[in-house]
Amino acid sequence: MLPRSRSPRALVLLTVLALASVGLSSPVDAQRPAGGQHVVAKAVAKKDPRKTRGLFVDPRMPAANHGAPYKKALGTKAQALWIIPEAYATMRVRSVVRAYTSRALKARKTPMLTVYGIPGRDCGGQSSSGALKNATQYRAWIRQIAAGLKQQRALVILEPDALPLFSGSGCASPPAGWVAMLRFASKTLSKSGAWVYLDAGHSNWTPYDNRPTLLKQAGVAYDRGISTNVSNFRPTGDEQRYAATMLAGLRKLGVRGKHYVVDTSRNGAAPSSDGYDVLNPLWARVGKAPRLVFKGAFDGTLWVKHPGESDGQVNGGSSSGTWCDMLADRLLTGSSSESSCPE
Repeated sequence: MLPRSRSPRALVLLTVLALASVGLSSPVDAQRPAGGQHVVAKAVAKKDPRKTRGLFVDPRMPAANHGAPYKKALGTKAQALWIIPEAYATMRVRSVVRAYTSRALKARKTPMLTVYGIPGRDCGGQSSSGALKNATQYRAWIRQIAAGLKQQRALVILEPDALPLFSGSGCASPPAGWVAMLRFASKTLSKSGAWVYLDAGHSNWTPYDNRPTLLKQAGVAYDRGISTNVSNFRPTGDEQRYAATMLAGLRKLGVRGKHYVVDTSRNGAAPSSDGYDVLNPLWARVGKAPRLVFKGAFDGTLWVKHPGESDGQVNGGSSSGTWCDMLADRLLTGSSSESSCPE
């Protein structure tokens, strides 16, 4: 089968968050009974606040600031803060990450971020204006993100599309050393205490027979698991079956105990039979609300993409990552008084 088209990534340029500095210490059991380490480890794991806290609903997200109908329908749902080098350069990304996660923890909620800055990102697509040019720059940027995440108990979606895009026919010139860059990011961000989900594309991005091997090479063993369907439109059931296939493949390679999350921000309608229609498609609708469920390997549904933000200047859309009332109306109701986003 031919590989299906990737989805574009929104360049989410949010207002710089106010710097805060709230640490969260991990519980430590100094008196561990002999032979009972596994019991203590299990007890500590159950205390992880991510298992009981809801996701952070950030009042600074676009939908919360574009009119009451959008605030109610979309802005009251948890959405990821996209960390991109164009908006948050190496010298300031640490403070931005810490400010955001600190606000989430102050609200006693779990912060959720998307790290999207690998060199060669999107391979010439709508979101290809990456600011980082090589592995050295990328590693420095990742180190600063990890410093901001330390002890913050965050969820992190790592590099949407990178692995399936760079390993397939959709990218003529993938960046040199991209597997090593993903492995470094997986290891470094996971060591900060974040639950990292390395992106694995989606169920319609075929072929994917070698994807478990690539996920292992890219450091998924360090991570909480994988993410699927980021900014895409595949049905949740299809994504759960796809994720199960990926996790089964990883187990055959000796990588066990991994989990997954599914982006449901725009998968509320059956996709068009044309798998290449992924830029502001007319048929797309908002999907199931984000919720952590922790059922077996399935950690839950997330809104990684921001509903209402454009994929690019296609199907009436505006520039990639910009908010548009018309697109939000289309996702919510299937219709709009406008035929395109205003310039």
